Amino acid sequence: MYQNKMTEQVIRTPGPWTNVLRICMAVFAVIFLLSGIVISRGFMLSGYLFTVMYYAYSICSRREYEYTLENHTFVIDVIWGKRYRRPAHVLDMDAMEAVAPGWHDSVAAYRRRGGSIKLSKYDYTSYDENTPYYTMIITENHKKIKLLLDLSDSMLQAMKNRYPDRVYLQETGQLHKNGIQMSGKETVNV
Repeated sequence: MYQNKMTEQVIRTPGPWTNVLRICMAVFAVIFLLSGIVISRGFMLSGYLFTVMYYAYSICSRREYEYTLENHTFVIDVIWGKRYRRPAHVLDMDAMEAVAPGWHDSVAAYRRRGGSIKLSKYDYTSYDENTPYYTMIITENHKKIKLLLDLSDSMLQAMKNRYPDRVYLQETGQLHKNGIQMSGKETVNV
């Protein structure tokens, strides 16, 4: 059988106050360090603490995700601050129950509100409102989990080719709870 590997990287959109908080920490660090030099050494510790907080926040506020689909293995890596990579999940695709948009009937039982089955949820989306996300229900370490993912069309199509009865693509013109789905990005309320 042919071996193929697909990789996709998703960059999480930073919050609206991320840059403001980063600038405030840098300004306070400079003020306390200069106060420690000019007035008293007691201010130096506060300046160093703000510098450490700025460095830690710059790492933690930048998050990226990398999805890798290789044969029957789906790997999700979390990249912190463009430097530190940590594998979050290594999943066997044969244990997958469904991949579908959040409004689809195959994942309706696992919804946050209105669903009858409660699962641990892991969100690996970009938080971009214009990007549709998909819900994956899969078993990891003998426990079902729910993953929210921003999957590309090529990766979805590769999953659909391997598991046609478990992958549900977002089709145009399909009626769902919020209205009629037009092109994958715009909806018209009914």
